[in-house]
Amino acid sequence: MTPEREEKINRVLSQRQPDLTLVFENVWDPHNISAVLRTADAVGIMEVYVLYTQDVKRTKLGRRSSSSAKKWITPHYFYEIDACVQAIRTRYDKIYATQLSANAKSLYELDLTESVALVFGNESAGISQELTRLCDGNFIIPMHGMVQSLNISVACAVSLYEAQRQRNVKGFYEQSRLAQNDFEQLRTEWMNK
Repeated sequence: MTPEREEKINRVLSQRQPDLTLVFENVWDPHNISAVLRTADAVGIMEVYVLYTQDVKRTKLGRRSSSSAKKWITPHYFYEIDACVQAIRTRYDKIYATQLSANAKSLYELDLTESVALVFGNESAGISQELTRLCDGNFIIPMHGMVQSLNISVACAVSLYEAQRQRNVKGFYEQSRLAQNDFEQLRTEWMNK
């Protein structure tokens, strides 16, 4: 391994955000998730949660769109809503769903510097009512056109870059936020990829 590669691994790991994640419910096109992984890696996300509760239960992400980002992000697959939410709650304090509703807050009103999971739903139906009820709140991305929703990869990018902006303001990327054991374990794994 070159010194430059080792330095990059150390730098990237030192900027990982262990308290920010994404959740996908019944997102059928694996390329949509893979496209999001590129953005997730760019803002320092370490893991994502992939929930399938309907017919086809997948365990692979698309290859073309991720530009190898899936090598650096751990996916967790679930097939039951309660099990998924329970796993998320062990690691994250808040869960917010992207759901058009009367009580939804603007993305820009959320405190994305807290420990948070952002939930995105399937391409046509959105997030199920069952999962929505288990979340701490709903948010929307303010829009000023006739269309009320964005493609999932665009919606995730807008949301993640708002999280990155807020975290930059608070200096979250200036020093490592990983526990030393986690840092060393990931460093060893990454150096062998």
